[in-house]
Amino acid sequence: MNRKGFLQKMGIGAAGAVFAGRHSSLFNKKESSSNLFFKVSLAEWSFHKSLFGGKMKNLDFPVIAREKFGIDAVEYVDQFFKDKAKDKTYLKALNKRANDHGVSNVQIMIDNEGQLGSTNTKKRKQAVENHLKWVDAAAFLGCFAIRVNIYGKGSPQDISKAAVESLSRLTEYAEPRGLDIMVENHGGYSSNGQWVANVMKQVNNPHCGTLPDPGNFSTKQKSYNRYKGVREMMPFAKDVSAKTYDFDSQGNETTIDYRRFLKILKDADYKGYLGVEFETKGMPESEGVKDTLKLLNRIGAELS
Repeated sequence: MNRKGFLQKMGIGAAGAVFAGRHSSLFNKKESSSNLFFKVSLAEWSFHKSLFGGKMKNLDFPVIAREKFGIDAVEYVDQFFKDKAKDKTYLKALNKRANDHGVSNVQIMIDNEGQLGSTNTKKRKQAVENHLKWVDAAAFLGCFAIRVNIYGKGSPQDISKAAVESLSRLTEYAEPRGLDIMVENHGGYSSNGQWVANVMKQVNNPHCGTLPDPGNFSTKQKSYNRYKGVREMMPFAKDVSAKTYDFDSQGNETTIDYRRFLKILKDADYKGYLGVEFETKGMPESEGVKDTLKLLNRIGAELS
């Protein structure tokens, strides 16, 4: 079978062909430790340059995750199908693409739908309303959660109060649909782990939790200890980001001490997904994902 026929059999369009190289199944269960304490998923943001640049389509993502990297769980980003939340025909096609390749849809990361921490009541209620369609879309795709941001302008106390109101409303809507709501540390006050943990305590709902990202505990104004922040968010964690930027000659991440990071997760008895999210500094996206998988497999096996 020639290369074109092979790609067609896999179900990858021409836009996804760029990822179909000779290195496939990089995290195939047969090739990696079967007793890691966590599960591995692939965050779509790892390919944001290819997606924004038209070299890859959202529909290709679950196929590439499975056939190129051997990953059977994916985490979508709404920006790459932002006009499709209510398009059942499109969502059915995406679901079929995932199902046909044995891929589980884990979550959708939601951006640019308004500030859930806004102190303006009208804007905050509109932001909540904007997110509801993505709860429905995630439920349709069989995801277990959506990830949201809790941005706002004002004091930490005022934004916290507003965020609690928004999260409570979203969780109330999501729970009967079988979904959870997750908050990521993603800039602003949310880059303070203690602040996020306090918001979670006030929401006080088991279906509202966190998505700790070890790379997002610093803003332009100040820095927050990433390991302290992860530790503070872990009691509420429903998913965790495996953020990476670059690697040294030994395959270690140059910004984040992954042994220390994964040890925090292990000590918290975390058994959920680690979503590979490569930020593409100085190397191709596919190579960054590959190196992240090798790192997770190596250190994960040591700690499991």
